[in-house]
Amino acid sequence: MTRIIAVTACPSGVAHTYMAAEALETAAKAKGWDIKVETQGSIGLENALTAEDIAAANMVILTRDIGIKGEERFAGKTIVRVNISDAVKRADAIMNKIDAHLAQMV
Repeated sequence: MTRIIAVTACPSGVAHTYMAAEALETAAKAKGWDIKVETQGSIGLENALTAEDIAAANMVILTRDIGIKGEERFAGKTIVRVNISDAVKRADAIMNKIDAHLAQMV
């Protein structure tokens, strides 16, 4: 089972943070993958990733428009960095690239 974790954050910490989370969740679920997305928005950190979530993940997606709080948690994991706008508009393409990468690792 493919397990993806992600952290979304945008400079204003409002709409795009949550739109990106929703788009990534929808795209991953369309592939039959488990996904959990932590948001770091204007109201703070929500849906925090646990140590267990991180340990079980095959891939980590981080938005790169602003710094992600606690990024050191993902040391040793394969990380994909995406622009927040790509996460919103091109989540399917991001998942297809991840799928291709994971297939090469088998």
